[in-house]
Amino acid sequence: MILSDADILAALEQGTIKIEPFRSEALGSNSYDVHLGPYLRVYATATLDARRPTSSTLLEIPEKGLFLVPGILYLGVTEEYTESHAYVPFLEGKSSIGRLGIQIHATASKGDIGFCNHWTLEITVVQPVRVYPGMPIGQLIFFTLQGPAQIPYRQRHSAKYTSRDTLPVPSLYWKNFHSI
Repeated sequence: MILSDADILAALEQGTIKIEPFRSEALGSNSYDVHLGPYLRVYATATLDARRPTSSTLLEIPEKGLFLVPGILYLGVTEEYTESHAYVPFLEGKSSIGRLGIQIHATASKGDIGFCNHWTLEITVVQPVRVYPGMPIGQLIFFTLQGPAQIPYRQRHSAKYTSRDTLPVPSLYWKNFHSI
């Protein structure tokens, strides 16, 4: 079951969902719009190694906007910090963003119960497009779970993205390997 606007508001009141900052105008019938934060991260090299950390460059999106170009993976971040303690959050792109050729995630649309952070976005574009800090970029949809989770995300030994961060977080996949 997907939560409605009334369900999302009730979950916020109960503390089973947290959205900071919360903007009432961002609440849809069954979703909540999230906004692009002021920073993007790009990898410093075109060749990445899944077993090794890769250096990256942090870019600040000026108020006048920044052109994104095809062929580059931009890691963005949501302005909103979210917590979900009883629902499975999914982050999807807004249709208006998709119609501009902007994709906001490569594979990671599903969050886990217990995810508490800003969302890192895996942004690619099909043609050059200017983006702006604070623009609505995606929407969170919350699903109910059939039963309680035994181990929420933040309590998992393997959880790598638990430090609250307002900057885009590069891949920490290399931590899955004991030696690098």
